Amino acid sequence: MTNDLGEDPPPGVSDEERLAQLGYTQTLARRMSAFSNYAVSFTIISVLSGCLTLYLFGMNTGGPAVITWGWVGVGLMTLFVGLAMAEICSAYPTSAGLYFWAHRLAPPRTAAAWAWFTGWFNVLGQVAVTAGIDFGAASFLGAYLNLQFGFGVTPTRTILLFAAILLLHGLLNTFGVRIVAILNGVSVWWHVIGVAVIVGALTFVPDSHRSASFVFTEFVNNTGWGSGFYVVMIGLLMAQYTFTGYDASAHMTEETHDAATAGPRGIVQSIWTSWIAGFVLLLGFTFAIQSYDGALNSPTGAPPAQILLDALGATAGKLLLLIVIGAQLFCGMASVTANSRMIYAFSRDGALPFSHVWHTVSPRTRTPVAAVWLAAAGALALGLPYLINVTAYAAVTSIAVIGLYIAYVIPTLLRLLRGDDFTPGPWHLGRWSRPIGIVAVVWVLIITVLFMLPQLSPVTWETFNYAPVAVLVVLGFATAWWLASARHWFLAPDHRRTTAPDESPGPIARTDPPGESPEESPKESV
Repeated sequence: MTNDLGEDPPPGVSDEERLAQLGYTQTLARRMSAFSNYAVSFTIISVLSGCLTLYLFGMNTGGPAVITWGWVGVGLMTLFVGLAMAEICSAYPTSAGLYFWAHRLAPPRTAAAWAWFTGWFNVLGQVAVTAGIDFGAASFLGAYLNLQFGFGVTPTRTILLFAAILLLHGLLNTFGVRIVAILNGVSVWWHVIGVAVIVGALTFVPDSHRSASFVFTEFVNNTGWGSGFYVVMIGLLMAQYTFTGYDASAHMTEETHDAATAGPRGIVQSIWTSWIAGFVLLLGFTFAIQSYDGALNSPTGAPPAQILLDALGATAGKLLLLIVIGAQLFCGMASVTANSRMIYAFSRDGALPFSHVWHTVSPRTRTPVAAVWLAAAGALALGLPYLINVTAYAAVTSIAVIGLYIAYVIPTLLRLLRGDDFTPGPWHLGRWSRPIGIVAVVWVLIITVLFMLPQLSPVTWETFNYAPVAVLVVLGFATAWWLASARHWFLAPDHRRTTAPDESPGPIARTDPPGESPEESPKESV
């Protein structure tokens, strides 16, 4: 592997030295192993969260056939996206992640613009994922409290539970940094064993199961739309939303040992292991449905909870529901962690309002505490429309998919346009790089359009998918700031910013490919 100067790096270059070559000084504590890095992404994907919190959406939007085959197809396409991302992660292992990759891979004249908009889409998607995960956890916790204590589930109470869970995750990421690291490791086994226990119970305990033809071919359309094809396509949201957040492995590379290898492996392994686990989980729940209408109209508001109760009885059903809720809480905790690292990195380069606040690092824990609370507050803001909009949760998940996948695929697109002028890291795809990248780009173009479309008919203020509005608001703000100011300084070689006394220097100069801008040094730093 060569560095950006076109020279071979010395053998045994350390993570800190490679980070310095990329222009950043080591600030965060590098405590994570390769397994811990993988664990964060696997926890954020969380099949016990994404699959089950959108199971109601899947039951109405395509039914069992789309739930089952949609998972298989979307999982395969996601693996292509993840492979393309992982190759770039290996070349540029930094917590800045996607926007830094875009900056390095874009033509020099437009590199800063590509990085700017990639970063903003990434921030939007990360905040929306956090909102979706913790809102889902609030919904399932409300269902459990309703079953156990007669807690009436209302939009207001769900929002209050949502806020309480965000507060918990903010506090854990602020004061329980070591606990968070331990819990991320526990979370992997919680998910694996939890899926095994739940599927085992749903397989062997119920007296009756649905037929294979029902699970694999039954199509249900409760959306109001007449086109079956349209319903199938928008029904893919359940699976695609679950496969989000694995960019966490990239954002955690500055805290991971052997980052150039551990980061990309974390991305890919989290996807394929979740693909398998999710397929098993969905088959278990769908085969075990005792009453389709009863699950859809469950007083708990959570069909998976009703499926557990109908198939296993009240006691066992509630116990297994606690396993699901625990997994969702693990997932939200890890999402806040990854989200805060993205906010930290982006503000380190001055790209967020009040950046000097968001990239401060606690001298005690060496973590970006202010960024943690911005992530939590942003997630709460995205969930509040649920008080007046019945499709709010599906809209939040759509925002997460759109924002993240646009950010995921921009570096891959730039990598394709760059051709052979790319120096891979130790983990790479070889001759498969280009075909995999093309499939990834085409797939993201398709889903970006799909998940902005209306999900229910007729379209009213109560059923309106506000994902396009949220995306346009963020895009409009980012564009206005870029044109008015940021284009003059964002990642510019001559831009200098100061840092607080307890911080290490953060933002660095752009480095162009050899021969394109010889007067700029890729090691220039603030």
